[in-house]
Amino acid sequence: MAAQAHSIVVPTDAELLQAQADLWRHSLYYLKSMALKCAVELGIPTAIHRLGGAATLPDLVTALSLPAAKLQFLGRLMRLLASSGVFAMVEDTYSLTPLSYLLTDGIAADGHINHAPFLLAVTSTHSIDSAMGLAAWLKKEDKTPPFDHVHGASLFEESMERLHPEFHKMAIKGLVVHDNFGVDIALREFREIFQGIKSLTDCCYHGDGTTAKAIVKAFPHIKVTVLDLPYEVRKIPADGVVNYVGGDMFKFIPPAQVVILKMVLHHWSDEDCVKILANCKKAVPSREDGGKVLIRDIVLDPASGPMFETQLLMDIGMMLIKGGRQRDLNDWRDIFIKAGFSDYKLIKKFGARGVLEVYP
Repeated sequence: MAAQAHSIVVPTDAELLQAQADLWRHSLYYLKSMALKCAVELGIPTAIHRLGGAATLPDLVTALSLPAAKLQFLGRLMRLLASSGVFAMVEDTYSLTPLSYLLTDGIAADGHINHAPFLLAVTSTHSIDSAMGLAAWLKKEDKTPPFDHVHGASLFEESMERLHPEFHKMAIKGLVVHDNFGVDIALREFREIFQGIKSLTDCCYHGDGTTAKAIVKAFPHIKVTVLDLPYEVRKIPADGVVNYVGGDMFKFIPPAQVVILKMVLHHWSDEDCVKILANCKKAVPSREDGGKVLIRDIVLDPASGPMFETQLLMDIGMMLIKGGRQRDLNDWRDIFIKAGFSDYKLIKKFGARGVLEVYP
């Protein structure tokens, strides 16, 4: 039986005019990213902060040593960024918003992490070229990430370090920012999670020990072990507080009462996640003895409003650069079951991420 034909609804004139404007906007979205990249490369957020938190265009031209003839062009750039919420503008004076505060350098406030490395890594030609090859990649049979196809090397790995050492260094800095931000907030909001924990293994992927050190500082009674790639562990100075182990989470995870996976699993396919989680299950005791796995990762949620678009963009980003994905609760449940876990719960949303407890 032939499929039922659907009638084509012809848009109205008003809808077509709006559609054209929407098409312009979507087609030119990349210019917003490039404008933000430009602002960071010029040092505009830091300049505004150093000027007391507010600056006019002439203030910025002077502070940044820009040619006076470029004032008009700077104004057009700042107008776009202000309309996008990067900066606030009142009577020709620009000030920082929470977003641009994340891009300031040299702030001594506790917990502040400059996110410029993340921005510069994802707006680099390496990342953009990977996206440019998306159509060609979709026509291929294999699942090797587009980034690998375009560059002949894997992001964050030694192959990229050998090929483009400066970009590799920036990408690792961006990854560290991406993973470590919000640790101090989480330790305040989720203190009850850590009550009663005696030992903990933090499974890292190119980490620097920041999370582990913060946990020990907040909960000195917890014995904390960091598992990371051997060549990453060699870079971290021994401090006598955290135990650093070089290894491979696909093969073995140091035993502990609790294992933490912080923005790790979205790098990997479902099959790889099942392997990692199965090793986590081997590493922890029974639920009755306090055994569990703590996961901080993105949880896709269409009801989260504008945050959902961010989550979906991150999903495409992981598909392009690592072959991983973002997951909704049903996706998480499926891989937990396949890895042999008995139960789980979403404790709380945490920005674009969620915190899940998984029980053996």
